[in-house]
Amino acid sequence: MPSTDYQGSSVPFASLGRSILSIRRDQVHSMDANHDPSSSEQALESFQKHVSDLFSDLSSAPSDDLLALSWIRKLLEAFLICQEEFRAILFDGRAFFSKPPLDRLIGEFFERSVKTLDVCNAIRDGIEQVRSWQRHLDIVVSALSGPRALGEGQFRRAKKALAELTVGMLDEKDSATVLAHRNRSFGRNNGGGSSSSKDHHRPSHFRSLSWSVSRSWSAAKQLQAIANNLTAPRGHEVVATAGLAVPVYTMNSVLLFVMWALVAAIPCQDRGLQIHFSVPRQFSWAAPVMSLHERIVEESKKRDRKNSNGLLREIHQIEKCARQLGELTDAMHFPLVEEKEAELRQGVEEVVRVCEVLKEGLEPLERQVREVFHRIVRSRTEGLDSLVKPVNSE
Repeated sequence: MPSTDYQGSSVPFASLGRSILSIRRDQVHSMDANHDPSSSEQALESFQKHVSDLFSDLSSAPSDDLLALSWIRKLLEAFLICQEEFRAILFDGRAFFSKPPLDRLIGEFFERSVKTLDVCNAIRDGIEQVRSWQRHLDIVVSALSGPRALGEGQFRRAKKALAELTVGMLDEKDSATVLAHRNRSFGRNNGGGSSSSKDHHRPSHFRSLSWSVSRSWSAAKQLQAIANNLTAPRGHEVVATAGLAVPVYTMNSVLLFVMWALVAAIPCQDRGLQIHFSVPRQFSWAAPVMSLHERIVEESKKRDRKNSNGLLREIHQIEKCARQLGELTDAMHFPLVEEKEAELRQGVEEVVRVCEVLKEGLEPLERQVREVFHRIVRSRTEGLDSLVKPVNSE
């Protein structure tokens, strides 16, 4: 699948990414021509600084913007930039792939990468779930907005949509979730799979329909599997790998954090954020990444967010709008008095704003998650090819 051209609020961020890749291409060209070890060291240091710059920018977001759709898209953009530069570093260092301990470190990185693919599939299902909630809000807006006086039929239609939305946003273990028939594994249409058609309609907890995610799949356990045995490289490992152990650890950490943040934000089967995540302070990017981790954990502990389907800001807004409008409509009876109708329309205006953000942001976010999936697959394929293909045979 070709790369997606992202449009959004982070144009300077994208420009930074392009400058990073331009610098990296120049460095690789120089290293191929001169085989200068100092140039290679400079490239590795540059990668660390770029990761630090990207996450410092993300961590500078005010509390109101953290975990918003626009921020999540910016996070994925940062990941794609890091992934592309890391891919160039791996290509340049492929001569070391078969030598210990880099062979083990690279192998472990690719194993973690495979585990993230299930997370990407489950996150895309979560985006579809948010989109289904948006459709209920669209019905509410259609029924209650406009210059005409509200009729009893419109009022009942809005109440019905709000009731269905409320049920749909209950804890996934108790709600009956009906998802689309198509298989949502990236790049594949529904041509089979192990789930029977009646499974798609059976009242059950929220589940992904990707081929690689079963009914017992757990986002929390998958994150834990990605985090297992992730430790900073020791001095002798750095020396033995000509410094390549450091970017491998950096990309492992970025991979884990990004997947963890996605699971925190988006509805996902068996969400859970309790993983051990700690980065030694000597890494320049440790402070902004750990700051973001702490802020997201604190957000998850807030009283009004503990039982949420996801920490995405727009999900919180959906929950708030649904609750407020539900309380208003439950307390109202026909014929509506003018003051009550004005209060109801004011609540609808807030719903309209939320719907506009969702319509503008969900589709680009889904494209980015798909791109992350394909970049990870491509990077792993290229890396495995390098493990079995001698450098001098290219």
